[in-house]
Amino acid sequence: MRLLVISQYFWPETFRINDLVAGLTARGHEVTVLTGRPNYPDGQVFAEFAAEPEAFSRFADADVVRVPMLARGRGGLRLALNYLIFALSGIFLGPLVLRGRKFDAIFVFQPSPVTVGLPAITLGWLKQAPVAFWVLDLWPESLIAVGAVRSRPILGAIALLVRFIYRQSAVVLGQSRSFVTEIRRYLQDQRRAIYFPSWPDEAGSAETADAAPEIPPAPDLFTIVFTGNVGEAQDFPAILDAADRLRDRPVRWVIVGDGRKALWLRDEVARLGLTEQVLMPGRFPLERMPSFQRHADALLVSLRDEPIFAMTIPGKIQSYLQAGLPIIAMLNGEGAAVVGEAGAGLAVAAGHSDDLAEAVLAMIATPAAVRQEMGENGRRYASREFDRDALFDRIEVILNDISAGRIPPAHTA
Repeated sequence: MRLLVISQYFWPETFRINDLVAGLTARGHEVTVLTGRPNYPDGQVFAEFAAEPEAFSRFADADVVRVPMLARGRGGLRLALNYLIFALSGIFLGPLVLRGRKFDAIFVFQPSPVTVGLPAITLGWLKQAPVAFWVLDLWPESLIAVGAVRSRPILGAIALLVRFIYRQSAVVLGQSRSFVTEIRRYLQDQRRAIYFPSWPDEAGSAETADAAPEIPPAPDLFTIVFTGNVGEAQDFPAILDAADRLRDRPVRWVIVGDGRKALWLRDEVARLGLTEQVLMPGRFPLERMPSFQRHADALLVSLRDEPIFAMTIPGKIQSYLQAGLPIIAMLNGEGAAVVGEAGAGLAVAAGHSDDLAEAVLAMIATPAAVRQEMGENGRRYASREFDRDALFDRIEVILNDISAGRIPPAHTA
């Protein structure tokens, strides 16, 4: 198939859409990616891209076509402009940079913002190509949860925009079953809402990786590793409170990543006198994650206590399950249910720092053989529920069906 992938984020930024594009081209599909200039998460255009943008025009045999956009920078206004300008560039310049190209289907990768759907719908009309819209972040619910938008009229307008985008798409894919339920509220034909979860990152195995030299060995400490975005949604105030409660216990926390909350977190760690207990080595490429996980006795995932986050399966859960290490989860709903169903670790309610501290102590007290069994349980569950090849098979079926004007059959839902 001739496929157009639209994503505001793409290589050299680290997102699963990179892996999906590589998987689709490896299966013989002709893939073109429409994206912007790489600037996530620091908010500045990557220096290597700015120096030689033509070096980033091909990825895994896919053409990468970029439209102008404002880097996200810092602050809410700058972020809003980043979202708006990419959408407008995609609507007005996308048809120009893609002129003469024909597509059988369009696949949209949508974390935030939902406005990535506007150029997709425009190009779908112009190219007579059906759109598959993959929702990894529900709007306007996530905006409410992080306090980004409080105006009822604006939230109402965003809800109308979401309904328009969903209804103009041939299928809308939800990263969790709870997402699918919410998506169906916007659709007239509910068969077009389909469950399509994420898969584990292809980063390698912690078992065979060399331990990250950025983290000093500490065999006498129980090491908890968090990897990923350091943002509002991850509830770092509660994590720090748990770390403070356990400051005199043989526990250390390693936070690998960056994001809009990282500077605040560094300042708070220093203010609370937790620099020995909480280590922040910074952001590293995906392929380095196994080296940090090699230090881990357990992996940490967390989300704030908000209804939207109870419907979310954080993308790191699939990767944590595949890593074969026990998981400590501080979150509600579907993400916690996955950890529990897998028998892969301990889950406590979102926002309950006292329970998180108790879960850490319980994990420390758990025999090593039982912790190893938790890790093995997680790996088996990931293989059964989130297998990469099986999910790529599923997306091929979905894209092939919508390109033929069919709604994908029930077995893909």
